[in-house]
Amino acid sequence: MGVKAWIQESFPIDQESLIKLTAEPIPNHLKRWWWALGGTPLYMFVVQIITGVMLIFYYVPESDMAYESISNITFTVKYGWLIRSIHRWSSNIMIAALLLHMIRVFFTQTYRKPREINWMFGVVLFLLTLMFGFTGYSLVYEQMSYWAMKVGTGIAAATPFIGGWIADFMRGGPEIGQSTLTRFYLFHVVLLPFFTMLAIGVHLYLIRIHGVSELKFKGEEEVEKKTFPLWPDHVFTELIMVTIIMILLVTLSLLFPVNLGERANPNVTPMHIKPEWYFYPVFRWLKVTNLTVGVLGPMIFLLILFFWPFIDKFFEKKFPGKEIAFWIGVIGLLTINGFLFWEIFGH
Repeated sequence: MGVKAWIQESFPIDQESLIKLTAEPIPNHLKRWWWALGGTPLYMFVVQIITGVMLIFYYVPESDMAYESISNITFTVKYGWLIRSIHRWSSNIMIAALLLHMIRVFFTQTYRKPREINWMFGVVLFLLTLMFGFTGYSLVYEQMSYWAMKVGTGIAAATPFIGGWIADFMRGGPEIGQSTLTRFYLFHVVLLPFFTMLAIGVHLYLIRIHGVSELKFKGEEEVEKKTFPLWPDHVFTELIMVTIIMILLVTLSLLFPVNLGERANPNVTPMHIKPEWYFYPVFRWLKVTNLTVGVLGPMIFLLILFFWPFIDKFFEKKFPGKEIAFWIGVIGLLTINGFLFWEIFGH
């Protein structure tokens, strides 16, 4: 028996199913790249897994060694600064692309029946991605990341009824220390990747089952539906997008490499504590409200976002044709951007 025959017998492939899968029709509007941003977070997640595994070889998750290991990666390990920069910038691109994708889905109302559950999994993926950013930033254990971790766990402690338990669980005790770093490391490299891959799997499965939403643009109401094949048209389009994004990612990493601040000092509070940019709206909201309202506000917002398909259904039933969802989205987006730019340019 030849090698080819042995492989075919040992690892049989259902060619008919493969042909059917690759012949899946893709709605014509996805030829416009800005309608197909959903794949970008996935590509960046893969980049983060690859670069994250490389960083794990040198990172030491111990409170008295974490900062030195990051310093070693940044200044001593060959191309360590580049791998760390790619890891950091890919997380920023991932979050930005995910936000843009969610905004697109919201305003095109493609979360409606039968895709309500897929929207909810999308919100879960958004939260998991923010947790990735928070835990990863904290692992550097520099002054700003240490105090951001202290503020973050303090905010968690203000959660009604279960805040104390959540904060103690995150810290591994009453204070930030070795147990906190161990837990954040476990979250970042084990639990969050596992739950993220699980949620991505369900998200993609539901997209495959329900198909990609057909969008109709003004003037095209009577036009016959147009599609193009998954292979090779859409795959090649995605590969072109991946190439452009990777060029952008490497360029940003080369021109703006990630720096390293001062070592974490629990006894010295920095003058100005700043989280990552994607937490700016919440950070500014906390500044203009008290702690209880500051915590309850984002929680209520996330609950509304999670159950939005059903809230939208209620508004559509009560006020048909009034575009309530659109105007709520506009007000919400302007408010969030207002807090974002207020934090960027304010004091």
